[in-house]
Amino acid sequence: MPKPTDFTDQDVALLTEAGIDLATATEHLERLRRPPVAARLHRPCTIGDGIEQLDPAEQARLAAAGSAAAAEGRVTKFVPASGAATRMFKDLLAALNGPNTPSTSPAVREFFERLDEFPFSDDLRRRAKIAGPPESEAEERHLLRILLEEMRYADLPKALIPFHRADPSRTPLEEHLLEGAEYARDRNGISRLHFTVPADNRSRFESAVEQMKRALEARLGDIGFHVSLSIQERSTDTLALDESGGPFRLDDGRLLLRPAGHGSLLRNLQQSGGDIVVIKNIDNVVPHERSAEVVHWKQVLIGRLAALQAEVFACLEALTPDWNENVVDEAARLATSLFGRQLPATSTLAARRQAVIAALNRPLRVCGVVQNLGEPGGAPFWVEHSSGEITVQIVEAAQVDQNDPQQLAIFDASSHFNPVDVVCGLRSFDGTPFELDRFVDPDTAFVSSKTFEERQLTCLERPGLWNGGMAGWNTVCVDVPASTFAPVKSVMDLLRPAHRS
Repeated sequence: MPKPTDFTDQDVALLTEAGIDLATATEHLERLRRPPVAARLHRPCTIGDGIEQLDPAEQARLAAAGSAAAAEGRVTKFVPASGAATRMFKDLLAALNGPNTPSTSPAVREFFERLDEFPFSDDLRRRAKIAGPPESEAEERHLLRILLEEMRYADLPKALIPFHRADPSRTPLEEHLLEGAEYARDRNGISRLHFTVPADNRSRFESAVEQMKRALEARLGDIGFHVSLSIQERSTDTLALDESGGPFRLDDGRLLLRPAGHGSLLRNLQQSGGDIVVIKNIDNVVPHERSAEVVHWKQVLIGRLAALQAEVFACLEALTPDWNENVVDEAARLATSLFGRQLPATSTLAARRQAVIAALNRPLRVCGVVQNLGEPGGAPFWVEHSSGEITVQIVEAAQVDQNDPQQLAIFDASSHFNPVDVVCGLRSFDGTPFELDRFVDPDTAFVSSKTFEERQLTCLERPGLWNGGMAGWNTVCVDVPASTFAPVKSVMDLLRPAHRS
């Protein structure tokens, strides 16, 4: 079979080594060369129309169901933790490398003024040998250089940066272990967690996890942690285009392969082997002492997922092997009322039954959504598909046609957003794990312009893990308090009340 003209023999060898076949590489280039398909927003999800609001009695019932599912060993916590802390310290990096006195930047000036409030301040001051406020430009640069270069905070994975004051200070990795112990612990005291980690820091993660596990198990006494790690597979990397529209190549002529965003972690999620899986970002974690409300709502969302599964599974089991028209009608009502599935007109009852099974036998997810407070992130919408079906999706701004005023108005009207607070059901009613790749919408891939070594390129990201990567899932959204969302995108976010013990 002749190879596409875009690729040389050297390219084929590189792609093969990375686990990328020629058909996939060719598809990357085709997607880069044609604009991505914009989402077609029908209307925002609102309370009572795509978003459930639970009263205290319902919360209590579902939290109990969530605890019961965890006791059965069904719950795993899945934390994407591959990202470095570079963006978290971008203001400090710019000040260190810039020509002006660092404290001329308002953000850096506040950093110095409130230095002793950060959980890493004692270590920084000890290394820098500066006890009080920096008194000169030289001292300011010295503090920043120690933090960013000697302590390497801008290069470390965000998971290993001290986030919260304690004795000793706690990292997000440790806080996630403590939080998972509250809602992912089975009746034998085992808490299961899975972290995706950067390949070049895997050994550092393994060492940190083992150290934390031993310390927490010794201190808590009645719990054991089963922690697994995985890296983003190189075979999920994607190609890029140069300014001439050809494959982007390095100076030595080799193809550039780039990590393709969090959508690449779909394989990690699949391989985690989980049944009910809680997905939460590494930087969205509060001090353990403040986690009661977070834990309550995680148990509620787990319970809602378990209740959904019970309802859907009962319908699917009734449809096989013995079934009748009433069973088909009841299952069809569930698919339409809960998930917005539009069943095709069919000539026979048997064909209708097959359509209902196809509509219901899908991965399930419950998305916690919070009132829109202006934070970046995807929002829940009813989205119209090319088939005419309208279902609940989490949509990012980049997926919306920026030249369509009506679509922009719908996007701006959203009342809630999803802070990556997702509980997933990854197995079918017969216990078989779903093949998650089957439920991806490939047309929701992201295409953007970036630079690499001062050269412009057009790059491709896979459909987002909780956006297009889950487009074919059945989805329910639940209103949760904004207090359960405490992201750390900048080092200054550590000064927010949510991150104080």
